[in-house]
Amino acid sequence: MVRTVLMILFSIVCIALAGIILLQEGKSAGLGSIAGMGDSYWNKARGRSIEGHLSKITTALAISFLVLALALNIVW
Repeated sequence: MVRTVLMILFSIVCIALAGIILLQEGKSAGLGSIAGMGDSYWNKARGRSIEGHLSKITTALAISFLVLALALNIVW
């Protein structure tokens, strides 16, 4: 029973993690970062933007992915 619940949670976290990763933009700034233009207002305020929220959600999902994977390994 516990294994089934963990497998369902693990599947949901895997799908959500894949979706959140696909929603994120790339980190490369192109040639602007070479010329020193990479440190703009948008990079400084990234934590309050949608990208900042997606990054925090990705971190939380990645941690839960690892915890569930370890729990499934122990229960298995």
